[in-house]
Amino acid sequence: MGRRLGGVKEPIGEVSASVSESFLIPWSSANYDLLCFEMASPSQILVCPSCQALNRIPTARLGDHPRCGKCKQQLFSGHPISLADGTFDKHLSRSDLPLIVDFWAPWCGPCKMMAPFFEQAAAELEPRVRLAKVNTDENRTLATRYQINSIPTTAVFKGGREVARQPGAMNLPQLLQFIKSNT
Repeated sequence: MGRRLGGVKEPIGEVSASVSESFLIPWSSANYDLLCFEMASPSQILVCPSCQALNRIPTARLGDHPRCGKCKQQLFSGHPISLADGTFDKHLSRSDLPLIVDFWAPWCGPCKMMAPFFEQAAAELEPRVRLAKVNTDENRTLATRYQINSIPTTAVFKGGREVARQPGAMNLPQLLQFIKSNT
């Protein structure tokens, strides 16, 4: 059984009568394997915090301590990652996970008080979200772009855009509630 596509006879396989012919795609073993993998296991694109390489990880395997295909480092450490002017945009635009960013400065007392809670949140929420810290003293371009007027400021980004922002320090329950209600 088969049909001609571009002059080449391609196998179709068993198809139920309810599936329209327009749904069928040209068959090849590479297409079939990719199609079966995509249909059976949705995946997420993650940016490696160590080498910035893109990694496609099946969603069901995110909790299995995935490693980067390029540098072999773990993609999740249970700690927030540090982002800078040069790395922020890649994590924001290329990763499928929501990005939770703590804009902070080393001299800021409330930032120091919130830091352990942000660490605990990373340990609890990874791999469902990526938590990151941006030092606004060292990365003034990002602070200006996102109009960070007070620190600490926690922002939630999904799909490459900011969806929520909370200025001021939060304790762990407040932080977890803010993240869960906005992701």
